[in-house]
Amino acid sequence: MPELVTIPCLSDNYAFLLHDAKSGKTALIDAPEPGAIQAELDKRGWNLSEIWLTHHHWDHIDGVADLVAATGARVLGADADKHRLPPLDQALMPGTDFDFAGHRVEVLDVPGHTVGHIAFYVADATVAFTGDSLMAMGCGRLFEGRPDQMWDSLQRLMKLPADTKICSGHEYTAGNISFALTIESENEALRARREQVEAARARREPTVPSLLSDELATNPFLRAHLSSVKAALHKETASDAEVFAEIRARKDDF
Repeated sequence: MPELVTIPCLSDNYAFLLHDAKSGKTALIDAPEPGAIQAELDKRGWNLSEIWLTHHHWDHIDGVADLVAATGARVLGADADKHRLPPLDQALMPGTDFDFAGHRVEVLDVPGHTVGHIAFYVADATVAFTGDSLMAMGCGRLFEGRPDQMWDSLQRLMKLPADTKICSGHEYTAGNISFALTIESENEALRARREQVEAARARREPTVPSLLSDELATNPFLRAHLSSVKAALHKETASDAEVFAEIRARKDDF
């Protein structure tokens, strides 16, 4: 199984390394800044082979040029966003897959935060790199997409195996939990997760990655289809997508 490493970057971003020991290949998922990433590679004695980009925002791509110059790594990203990503060596289409050191990487279409956003699922590592689509206890703000697009994207991710590690792009978990409690204050799993997150942050530990099973049990953006959540929002007759839109709008004003 490939080894996964989480790298804190900037003030609250994360990048991730996926390393295959047999081949010696290493992939980087998103590149917020070069320094922290290169330091982690050097510490482990790993050579960077590939950079996979989830979307075009600056805090996910600003380190690409320096890392490519230093390592010669290939850059992979969405074909739909190639006009606003760093130069791509491989343009990816959602619904396809590619090989990384003998491991199948599925390219998932997850628009909403941006219209060209993609995610990467690696079954051999039980991991999904979701960028700013599905996040720990949250989802990305809808800068370009529509609520129904994001709801469709989240449903796609919800179908992954429950033990999938969700590698998202930011340390927003504590704030997201505070918001979630305004919707499901009696959710015991949510209360327990708040305690776990508070303890982790007190130790200055990342709360990312998170397990999909935990997201399904506590993340309000994945629970818009539940009758209990609809009742809490007084949206009993609304569609799932309409309830998701209401939750997103409330979070935007939180």
